[in-house]
Amino acid sequence: MRREAEAVLAEGETLSAFMLEALQKNITQRRDQKAFIARGLASAAEARRTDRYVSAETVLQDLSTRLARANPKAIP
Repeated sequence: MRREAEAVLAEGETLSAFMLEALQKNITQRRDQKAFIARGLASAAEARRTDRYVSAETVLQDLSTRLARANPKAIP
């Protein structure tokens, strides 16, 4: 594994710097994933509590509209 890691190092990059960056990215990814799941669970609990739900069709339409506004060429 060390040889593989060393083979992909950028010019002047150390193995230690590579490992630190990989660790930092992994920590950020896991923190973001944990927050995403927490928001989803909270949203589901709120929907059950209020009995207010949004249909998948409505969500998909909203996402398509947002995508079209952000990038008009993305949707034919």
